[in-house]
Amino acid sequence: MSAAWSPLPGGEFTGIHWSAPGAIDGQDPYLAWAEADRFAGYRVAPKGKPPKWLPIVIELTPGASVPALVQASNVKWLQIPRVYLNLPGLRFCTAHAKPRFFERLRSDPLLRSLIQRFELGLPVGHHTQPIHDPCTPGSHPVVVPDRLSGQVLGLIDGGLAFANQAFLNARGRTRVKHFWRQDDTQDGNWTGNEPHHQTPLDPARAGPRPHDMGYGHELSGAAINAAMVTYTRGGRLDEDALYQHLQLRDLGKPVNHGTHVMSLACGKGNLLNPQDDEASRCVLIAVQLDWANVLDTSGGAMNVSVLDALMYILARCTPQARLVVNISWGTLAGPHDGSSILEAAMDQLIDLGEGRLQVTVPAGNAYQSRTHANATLAPGASLPLHWRLQPDDRTQSFLEIWIPCGAQGMAISVTPPGHAQPLPPLHKGQSGLWVDAAGRPLCGLVFPNDSALGTGSTCALLALAPTFSHNRKAVTAPFGSWQVTLTNSGTEPVVFDACVERDDVALGQNTGARQSYLEDAWYDTSGNIGSFVDHPDNPTPIRRSGTFNSLSTGQNTVSVGGTRQQASPGAHFALYSPRKPDPDASRPQRAGVKKVPDTLAPSDDNPALWGVLGAGSLSGSVVRLAGTSSAAPLEARRLINRT
Repeated sequence: MSAAWSPLPGGEFTGIHWSAPGAIDGQDPYLAWAEADRFAGYRVAPKGKPPKWLPIVIELTPGASVPALVQASNVKWLQIPRVYLNLPGLRFCTAHAKPRFFERLRSDPLLRSLIQRFELGLPVGHHTQPIHDPCTPGSHPVVVPDRLSGQVLGLIDGGLAFANQAFLNARGRTRVKHFWRQDDTQDGNWTGNEPHHQTPLDPARAGPRPHDMGYGHELSGAAINAAMVTYTRGGRLDEDALYQHLQLRDLGKPVNHGTHVMSLACGKGNLLNPQDDEASRCVLIAVQLDWANVLDTSGGAMNVSVLDALMYILARCTPQARLVVNISWGTLAGPHDGSSILEAAMDQLIDLGEGRLQVTVPAGNAYQSRTHANATLAPGASLPLHWRLQPDDRTQSFLEIWIPCGAQGMAISVTPPGHAQPLPPLHKGQSGLWVDAAGRPLCGLVFPNDSALGTGSTCALLALAPTFSHNRKAVTAPFGSWQVTLTNSGTEPVVFDACVERDDVALGQNTGARQSYLEDAWYDTSGNIGSFVDHPDNPTPIRRSGTFNSLSTGQNTVSVGGTRQQASPGAHFALYSPRKPDPDASRPQRAGVKKVPDTLAPSDDNPALWGVLGAGSLSGSVVRLAGTSSAAPLEARRLINRT
């Protein structure tokens, strides 16, 4: 292994010379890393061909429009779903891009003037294939039949069992009027698990492709009701057989996160707590995320898929509809100041709705997970962070270090486990790879002057290969404690945040992910009464405060923290949730950072009984799940009932 950094290679897909001066500035550091390791984190084979298309999310410059972008590009190398023609003034869209797009972006001043920034989605499966019927010059919005008015609830999640009795109306018919599943095949497809043979879904069973989205499969409420009639025998619906017919085999599992969440938002309750309110009667639009999203908990595809899901829901409502959308999803890293592309897009969609759209999101569950560090570095000071990588982690791990764009003199050095000396420090505008004897990257540090991931601060990304693989040819990084030292050689103090990205295993799955975390001798892990919150006089840089869902720090969305329904005063917060007010509010923060939920809702019954009851996949079943994912739909329900 080299004792020095190697330069980032030229991008095989984008053609970007990543090691050239200024090449990483304004870019998505995850894209630079993906090209550096030839997209190894997105496939089983350690050396495969690059994707044919890359999914991206785009923010346009002020005054630019999606039709102008379509006019300046070509569907041969940039394809945008037609749903993005629906909202005049919208400055965000998703797209599939070919290498020619990146070439034109460098050479065409008009195209470059339209695009402010873009970010990589998850390049797996159908996300790397062309979009069906994309926007072309002169295209018109797709006319969607049966658009909904009045009060509408939208759900974006995984595993949405729409035939459960909790989501039927008084006549026994589904309240889900539009259902879009974003996956295209029967085989699971996610980071590190790309099947060699993928079986396309049958449109006659799974539903047709929605023309305005260009991928996935859609079922209307009428189609769902017709299928339910077919599989009703003796007055009882065979839900398992229904889901098998519709090729929704995942809904046969006893527990699905999305079903539990949906029941809290709009279900009829249970025998112990029946619900009869506006939310239990309103019509629904459900988007079931591609399983690549569900299983890749680092959120690699969330930006593209969630924005597409929001646009799908909006396109199926009239301008008069009063819409509440719940997104019980999220990750840990990000700027946490609302400046990520997805958060900015959601804020603009809510603004364009002029009060007709509200979006509820969970505040996050990592309050005790040691995934966040925050400190102020005085001039001349250094601070080591100890990042613990676990053995047998079959997925890549990421640490984001957020530093104000105007900060000067910051340097980052990295010492791998078992090494006495660090790799040479890197400064703003620099990047490098730590490679094995064969030249394969074990680790990458991308430290741009400014980043596409946020606007007020820049993100230095430290990316690591998995620590284990079943493929003997795959490259693996050493597990153990990685020391990441930040040094301020400037003349002004610098406030920074370091965020370990989410890398756990989704409910009921086995992806080989293992969550990494930070270590420090001063951090209190005793479990004593006062050990679950930050104390201002504790010198540890690891802070619970500021640990927040990366999807939930926008200006217009409603973030929801979790509480215990039955608890003594002072013990009513769920231990995993951010708190309101912040116990560590006096600690300096970067400008605009959000640490406190907008509101609170129950996510635990009491200190001894974590979680709340909600619907299992099949009618009549009840399951208990904990997390602020359960608090957010309760706020969505309150908003539905209030209007």
